Amino acid sequence: MPDRAATIIPRMVQRSQQPPADADAPPADNEDVAVAVLRQFRQVFNAVKAHFQQVEKTVGIGGAQVWALSVVRDNPGIGVGALAKAMSIHQSTASNLVRTLIDREMVVGVKEGTDRRAVQLSLLPAGARVLRNAPGPFAGLLPDALKSLPPETLARLNDDLGRLIVAIAADEAGASIPLSDM
Repeated sequence: MPDRAATIIPRMVQRSQQPPADADAPPADNEDVAVAVLRQFRQVFNAVKAHFQQVEKTVGIGGAQVWALSVVRDNPGIGVGALAKAMSIHQSTASNLVRTLIDREMVVGVKEGTDRRAVQLSLLPAGARVLRNAPGPFAGLLPDALKSLPPETLARLNDDLGRLIVAIAADEAGASIPLSDM
């Protein structure tokens, strides 16, 4: 079966390369544009959802867990706080991810050094096997696609989404929840 993420990204790139709307065309009705934007959000969310479903179907664990495994692999000895920061999630969310990965014997947490409360994480062979079999990108489809956008596009998107977040009075706590857990 082809990698769904690989088939989604080219379509997204292809769509973004379309020429801008004709400057002489009459302005679109605001309601029509709102519906078009809503449809685009649906496309993005469905692509992200399909990627995470493929990850879970392929390796048997969720996308956030795969991402955490890849961060631990790339940063042997990383602590839970640094893992949370690397994944841009709340520390309690990272702790829950780590607890599950330890229980499944994919990572090990060792208390070393002067601060015996701090746990250093290392990847175990079972975790390495999961990463070898998991479809990428490990951080998820959306973070990977966002990193590929030009800086000016990201800045504009950041400003525009900030306005949308204010308009819908979105809870700031939602920013720390991995998309794979939604």
